[in-house]
Amino acid sequence: MSTTQIDSEVLASRPARRPLYTWGALAALLLVFAGFARTFYLNAMLAHFPLTGLLVFHGLVMTLWFVLFFVQVRLVASHRTAVHRRVGVYGAVLAALVLIVGTTTAIVAAKAGHSPPGAPPALVFLAIPLGDMVLFAGLVGSALWLRRRPEHHKRLMLVATLGILPAAISRIPIEAFQSAGLPAFFGVADLLILGCIAADTIRHRRLHPAFGWGFGFVVLTQVARFLLAGTAQWMAFAKWLTG
Repeated sequence: MSTTQIDSEVLASRPARRPLYTWGALAALLLVFAGFARTFYLNAMLAHFPLTGLLVFHGLVMTLWFVLFFVQVRLVASHRTAVHRRVGVYGAVLAALVLIVGTTTAIVAAKAGHSPPGAPPALVFLAIPLGDMVLFAGLVGSALWLRRRPEHHKRLMLVATLGILPAAISRIPIEAFQSAGLPAFFGVADLLILGCIAADTIRHRRLHPAFGWGFGFVVLTQVARFLLAGTAQWMAFAKWLTG
């Protein structure tokens, strides 16, 4: 057996050094459960919140996304990249479902005049979930486009998944935290992303460009929502969208 073959087998037998992605995916799952436990996962026992069929479907689709992301991370960490690629086909379909169902749910809620407690009026607030969909589409679409460049692909998928966490974070039942409002919800998600970026940058001794422009896109969509929501132009668009 050649030295190259021996080296390859040794490397394949070692556990992959990818704790960053595992911990990021696990943190996302825990935050989603913490945020939606009361009104979705344990709703029948706690909140008794009236869930429409659309809301249930939306919750299931989003849950599947976070679970699938964790599974995909672990498949790569255990060197099962062939399985990871095959599952990725279903992941692309699920990503499209996230966009379609998420956008539809946001528009239906705004049309009905619903917005979370303490949030702005429904048509103003509509900018927040739609902004999440723009963020998700941009980053996941880029990650899929760059799927043959795994160093870019995995970082963009991580940022995309962590970037849509404010919806869950805002529903964590801590009164003092909830009273802080949208800047705090965005801030927690941003800090989580920045923590991952910092760990990756320290390890590799450089900022990976996918993390750089990926996080830049997250911040851009957040700032855009604050600037646009409530303007005459946005209100006209929101009324047209929900009309």
